[in-house]
Amino acid sequence: MDQMRAARLHIPSRTLTIEDVPRPVPGAGQVLVKVEAAGVCLSDVHLIDGTLTPTYLPGDSVTLGHEVAGTIAALGPDVTGWTAGQRVVLQAGEVRDGRLLTRGVDYDGGWAEYALASVGTVFALPDSIPSEQAAIIPDAVSTPWGAITTTAGVRPAQAVGVWGIGGLGAHAVQLLRAVGAHPIIAVDPVPAARRRALDFGADLALDPADPQLREKVLEATGNRALEVAFDFAGVAAVREQALAVLAPKGRLVLVGLTDKPLTVTDGTRFSYLQHQILGHYGSEENAVPQLVALTEGGRLDFSRSITDVLPLADAAKAVQRLHTKDGDPIRLILRP
Repeated sequence: MDQMRAARLHIPSRTLTIEDVPRPVPGAGQVLVKVEAAGVCLSDVHLIDGTLTPTYLPGDSVTLGHEVAGTIAALGPDVTGWTAGQRVVLQAGEVRDGRLLTRGVDYDGGWAEYALASVGTVFALPDSIPSEQAAIIPDAVSTPWGAITTTAGVRPAQAVGVWGIGGLGAHAVQLLRAVGAHPIIAVDPVPAARRRALDFGADLALDPADPQLREKVLEATGNRALEVAFDFAGVAAVREQALAVLAPKGRLVLVGLTDKPLTVTDGTRFSYLQHQILGHYGSEENAVPQLVALTEGGRLDFSRSITDVLPLADAAKAVQRLHTKDGDPIRLILRP
């Protein structure tokens, strides 16, 4: 059996190693994809540090990587409509037996030379979009897109706040501008992240430690406060601060993942103002093709999003860089 290189995480020990493993063979309804680019996400860091644990993984090890672009290498016996060599980008997960499974978490992902994909999770990739940029559309772009358009239902001219301008938050700013939100207020403790937010289209970037933060939000919104706030940091203090600057009937959308309890300090105020807290995970099935079309049409540009491209053998280095924010990365890409 042919072999390939893959970055495998042993869940019990949280050990990441580059291994030679059997190259998968596509079965019914599947294609084999030669991976050209695979994104490194903070979720991958959390899987390695033990903050996150796969829910449905059948064994004790998994090939990481849920952001994948490449070319079709082989088709399953019953697959039609696709050809070998065709450029594709993969959905970050799929529903099986009523369960939402995540690629690179609950089943093997794209930190490898090849990856299996069900045909329903494969989308054609135009030649105009580089593989490195396409790879991040699932999750880094599609997750904030789903949070903005589906969970929050943001409408043009609504005042919005974005806490945490990392890989997802930076794209949230760009996407919020694309759907017409105004003003867009970014909040992050890191000066470089605040500069990035302004570069990506925020109208105002604030330090969460600023004692005048509430006053500045009210001034920027004409005393309306925020109709929608997004927590991309997954930090309790962020949620408390965001709730404090929400307008009546405002919505706080939780995108950043954390295993810590969710609390509301002033329950009376929360109820009186009819605030809502909404959880968000992933995106709808049509998000990736929508975003590919918007990118091909020139409405979105992810050329600034790729901080560096590293070989698969440097997967551990990429994880460490993302964890320590070395070089202030937006997205790092692995290339097998």
